[in-house]
Amino acid sequence: MAGNLTRDEARERARLLTVESYAVELDLTTGEERFGSTTLIRFGCAEPGASTFVDLHGAVVREVTLNGTALDPGTYDAGKGRIPLPSLAADNELRVVADAAYSRSGEGLHRFVDPVDQSVYLYTQFETADAHRMYTCFDQPDLKATFELSVTSPAGWKVITNERLNVNGVRTGTWRFDPTPKVSTYITALIAGPYHEVTDEYRRADGSVIPLGVYCRASLAEHLDAGAILDVTRQGFEFFERVFDQPYPFSKYDQLFVPEFNAGAMENAGAVTFLEDYVFRSRVTDAAYERRAETILHEMAHMWFGDLVTMRWWDDLWLNESFATYMSVLCQAEATKWTGSWTTFANLMKAWAYRQDQLPSTHPISADIPDIRAVEVNFDGITYAKGASVLKQLVAYVGRDNFLEGVRRYFQRHAWGNTVLSDLLDALEETSGRDLASWSKEWLETAGVNTLRPVYEVDADGNFTSFDVLQEAKADYPTLRSHRVAIGLFDRTDKGIVRRERVELDIVGARTAVAELIGKKRPDLVLVNDDDLTYAKVRLDEHSLRTLIGAFPGGTGGPTPLKESAGIGEIKDGLPRALCWSAAWDMTRDAEMATRDYVKLVVSGIRGVTDISVAQTLLRQARTAIVQYGDPAWQPEGLELMADSLLELAQEAEAGSDFQLAYVQAFTAVATNDGHLAYVSGLLDGSTVLEGLKVDTELRWALLRRLVVKGKAGVPEIDAELARDATAAGERHAAACNAAIGTAEAKSAAWEKIVSGKLPNAIFRATLGGFTEPDHVELLRAYADTYFAEVGRIWSEWSSDMSQTFAEVAYPYLIVEQGTVDRTDAYIAENTPPAALARLLSEGRDGVSRALRARAKDGSAA
Repeated sequence: MAGNLTRDEARERARLLTVESYAVELDLTTGEERFGSTTLIRFGCAEPGASTFVDLHGAVVREVTLNGTALDPGTYDAGKGRIPLPSLAADNELRVVADAAYSRSGEGLHRFVDPVDQSVYLYTQFETADAHRMYTCFDQPDLKATFELSVTSPAGWKVITNERLNVNGVRTGTWRFDPTPKVSTYITALIAGPYHEVTDEYRRADGSVIPLGVYCRASLAEHLDAGAILDVTRQGFEFFERVFDQPYPFSKYDQLFVPEFNAGAMENAGAVTFLEDYVFRSRVTDAAYERRAETILHEMAHMWFGDLVTMRWWDDLWLNESFATYMSVLCQAEATKWTGSWTTFANLMKAWAYRQDQLPSTHPISADIPDIRAVEVNFDGITYAKGASVLKQLVAYVGRDNFLEGVRRYFQRHAWGNTVLSDLLDALEETSGRDLASWSKEWLETAGVNTLRPVYEVDADGNFTSFDVLQEAKADYPTLRSHRVAIGLFDRTDKGIVRRERVELDIVGARTAVAELIGKKRPDLVLVNDDDLTYAKVRLDEHSLRTLIGAFPGGTGGPTPLKESAGIGEIKDGLPRALCWSAAWDMTRDAEMATRDYVKLVVSGIRGVTDISVAQTLLRQARTAIVQYGDPAWQPEGLELMADSLLELAQEAEAGSDFQLAYVQAFTAVATNDGHLAYVSGLLDGSTVLEGLKVDTELRWALLRRLVVKGKAGVPEIDAELARDATAAGERHAAACNAAIGTAEAKSAAWEKIVSGKLPNAIFRATLGGFTEPDHVELLRAYADTYFAEVGRIWSEWSSDMSQTFAEVAYPYLIVEQGTVDRTDAYIAENTPPAALARLLSEGRDGVSRALRARAKDGSAA
């Protein structure tokens, strides 16, 4: 991994130095392994005569010159990625000439060869601290400087960076760019290669323009829907410039869809990189377009919050990401066609937050980040989703107008600088008149999620005689917080289940009486946290749960034909329906609801779901419930129930609709018996036709993979499909399919590739995904001990992203038995792994323990 800078080291270096500028010259014509990197840094020192170090990873250092004096390149510490700088002057000039290394892990300057046409594509990924893989720098966020780039490239390439071109090198191969304003190293960027380009502009009302560019590999150009991407981009600029009352701070805005990207996107100033899976090669549902739009808007919000104003250190990573998440969903709901995006947020993002917040590694939103390795495992559901949920609460608490005015003042005061949380809170206190110290302590400085549970009594006429909301917290994280909530009363009518009344109040302490409801008739459904105002898990009372369960096949209400949307499917409003689904999922994960009941609830209620994003989330959760939380004796029955139901739904869905595609995809993932698999095979070979369904490239791979998993196809069929789809995506799918073959020999071959350290990042993740196939639990059992024998070596030798992926995904989470828990405990006790690795292991252990409890609950319902 690149150097693991500590917070204390960063503080000392920031106290000592003021960095003025970087002038970086790169030569991309020197070969396939390395490139030339020459850096000139001008910086000041507050204590002349002091010493420090500069960062550079994985390089061959040829020259080091400090203030005209040559230093010994042999002093470069390759292990730590540091060059010592002794006896600094008040004003300094450092020049380092080096050969840096291309990456195949998605970190630093990543090099990719397109299998379609053998073209070479490069792009950078520097967050959190990988800029020093490409050029010599003081790689920490609070040492901002201007960044000026010159590049020598092969002729015919395009080169894109943070600023506008000064010299265009498409013919000559020599490129020069204008210097940036003062920015942090982690948001500098370089993207180079024969990229396909679409240009346009965003024109403001005053006639000024922001140049826009959209890029992808040439072999993907036919699939690039640049018009739709640019529509969202313009909507975002209009919204953010208006609500922030601050012009976009950079000279142009490029969006680049790049291969083998490790994340969803990265907010490089003026040159945002995206996972190229967002260029859709095959048909996808609107949920994918909604997700892409949210990602576009998330990264755009960072141009102000993150790039213009930047956190001082990674302790405030949460604020950076939470703000971007909150603002992107707000923009989506108010400025785009996805007006129901808060429903998606409640169902998808908050589920991620609740899951993360119940792990043993949970942490306060405002986390303690002692070093770079610690932050790299903190890009989690708390940093993004819980933080955004809490910001949503803060907006309600201080008032939206006050919140936005506080943000405007924050930008005005701290433009091009670095801040801490208190800088934002100070501005919000000024505009709202509220003291936010207690709010911050309660919500930002404590960990864990509360559970809200309604308890009540009714008289003979069914009227409430008492109504209280109980607040619970785990013993390890006992904080009971103040919650602003709404309680919705919903009745079953001939128009479905609709809200009759809504009461809003503050929940404080362990028990809060709700006097407003005394004497009111008990509804069919009581929903605490209606409108999703707070961050808390919600429980349903028995009467409400019976309403939601309704009469699913085999449920408490007796058999009902599937085509009737019983119970939860009768709720007509999308957000309360999504909140009820979330409550049921939480109860299943917490072993308060039997897995089989949750799965039956999904298959009976899915017809009532009108939001495709929510529907696809539910179908994924139902499959997870069966394979992870279901009693093993019931799992085959559960898979058959789900597959039978989904096949019926797919056949009855509107031809060519998003729901038809979603049902087919979900059916394919759980197809179990010979009849199911024959249908899958027929779709693949064309002998079975479902009106309106296009069996395109991505769907073909999904169908084939299921047949491979179930032993109905193998290497010949995989090779034939790869010949049809001889692309980078095809290679990933083929790698996953080969690893998903259900034989001991195939698993052994896949494992050897996984632990070899030789696979590029995208093929590595695909192979690992195919290897960890839930249908192959017995084959995977042999690799539990092998995992623990390898994980320490891999953690210490591999790059951060690759080792973290291995630690998480290869963990034997599918071996749901006490032995897995015991192995994990023994490994941690005997090896004392680094804190970040210990965290990931404890999270895997917790997942197995949770699954054991859920399976016991499900078994008791047999």
